[in-house]
Amino acid sequence: MSAPVSISFTAPDLDQIATFKGRVALFVDSDGALDEAGKMIDDMTGGALLRLTGSEAWEKMSAGGAKSLDYPAGMAADAIDVVYLHGSASGLDARKAGASLAKAKGDAAQLVLFLDREHGDELALGVMLRAYAFNQHKTAEEKAVEPVTLMVADPDATEASAAPMRALAEGVFLTRDLTNEPANILTTTEFASRIEAMAELGLKITVLDEDELREKGMHLLLSVGHGSITPSKVAVMEWMGGKDGDAPLALVGKGVVFDTGGISLKPAGGMEDMTMDMGGAGVVTGVMHAIAARKAKANVVGVVGLVENMPSDRATRPGDVVTSMKGDTVEIINTDAEGRLVLADALWYVQETYKPAAVINLATLTGAIIIGLGHEKAGVFSNDDTFCGHFLDAAETEKEGAWRMPMGDAYDKMLKSRVADMKNVGGRAAGSITAAQFLQRFIQEDTPWIHLDIAGVARVTDETPMAPKGSTGWGVLTLNRLVADQYED
Repeated sequence: MSAPVSISFTAPDLDQIATFKGRVALFVDSDGALDEAGKMIDDMTGGALLRLTGSEAWEKMSAGGAKSLDYPAGMAADAIDVVYLHGSASGLDARKAGASLAKAKGDAAQLVLFLDREHGDELALGVMLRAYAFNQHKTAEEKAVEPVTLMVADPDATEASAAPMRALAEGVFLTRDLTNEPANILTTTEFASRIEAMAELGLKITVLDEDELREKGMHLLLSVGHGSITPSKVAVMEWMGGKDGDAPLALVGKGVVFDTGGISLKPAGGMEDMTMDMGGAGVVTGVMHAIAARKAKANVVGVVGLVENMPSDRATRPGDVVTSMKGDTVEIINTDAEGRLVLADALWYVQETYKPAAVINLATLTGAIIIGLGHEKAGVFSNDDTFCGHFLDAAETEKEGAWRMPMGDAYDKMLKSRVADMKNVGGRAAGSITAAQFLQRFIQEDTPWIHLDIAGVARVTDETPMAPKGSTGWGVLTLNRLVADQYED
């Protein structure tokens, strides 16, 4: 797994400023006033800092943004990174500032003069999240990434509060790594192996093979992988850090490690992006890593269905009728609507096995959600207003875009089949909603449930404030926040 950049915490020692080799970062309030470190740097550079903060470009800066002065005279540093940050800035603004510093940092060592400001832990999280890079398959020799030294008034306290932030960054990085991996590397077997390695965090890991899935009647999930030589699996991650007997929160993820569409073959253009069709399972795995690494006082179970959707002489055909673990029959109209089949059996399994307090499933499920919401927000579908409200509050706190979508009986009727209990698609209209209606049929009565369609946010072609282009790790921060706010003792 990619490791977050190393950050150390040290007490203020302004004598280091002149001799530090690398990048020196400092913070300037909205009024342009300089703290003691800023005044020292301005003196050493012949007033360059005040010229910057008095410029028109500085007036256009937003909270957390940064400007760099390269090769400053009078200092050994390669650059000075000057961050616009109000003295009473929020934790989120501090996180943005950390991301700006990480983007400017590159491979160089960085001395960050945060001094007596608040939210040093959030600043550290921003640095870690934005400093991510996925270079595992590049053969060119890489430069070592030099560490960050964060100079703060109380280094011991800041280091302690930043420890769970590192656990979060590790969870996000795991999700990004998994979602960025090519399918010839991240097979269902390899995915399961990486999950099994998480037992060292204290998670109880169970991996069900095809014989066990068949015995449990999970034929919908198995039908998706029929055409592939890669075996289908279900991996279960249990974290019981809460009170004995408390029903867990269940997280369920779609893990289609590659999706050709099966017999309903996708067009060739862009099919390479289907390495990310296991994004839902990637998020669940990352969240489970994060809550275990920070020793969350909550009971949470993560279940991921791992399959590969390939065409072959064994593949499921359009028109086939398959029986779910629940016992309902499904007419497969389109084999490219496979994620909901994986989730349906996984959802039923987790409810039958763990009797959870609530269930959230995640999937890169439909292209239709991208048409509706673009790449800014995930689609949120729910049967419970209170539960959904808690989730949306968590997403707003973490600034991970999410938008609630409608559901209803009229959409559900679109799934009516002539030969089975239901079809797996409802037609072109309202495609994301009918997918959610399909999943809701596998949610037991009185179980609070949320379906997250993350097709537009799991991986993006442009960088975001907290990540380079590629996999974003969307959802790890929000789900961790939901656990912390609603399920921890």
